[in-house]
Amino acid sequence: MTRHPDDDARRRDLLAHQRGEEIVLGNEFAEVRVCRVETRNGSRLLIGSPKSGQWVALCPLELEALTWQNPQTFSAMIGNPFAPLISDDEDES
Repeated sequence: MTRHPDDDARRRDLLAHQRGEEIVLGNEFAEVRVCRVETRNGSRLLIGSPKSGQWVALCPLELEALTWQNPQTFSAMIGNPFAPLISDDEDES
């Protein structure tokens, strides 16, 4: 996964609008840091992996979409670590 040069600046901007305390969740396999941030389009949940440096900011609809998934979807995501389930090439077709 290629990181865009603006990613770090965008993440810093989001963190400047953090609301509440950060939550850290971890086990023997992974650790994530989660916090609520405010944007001009409403609240987002910022989820970051300190180990990989990857992060995502999800809106309420994207978070709800997680509840629509079955265990096989998550198994497929975990089986292909550090990569999207659907590549950017497939998005364009």
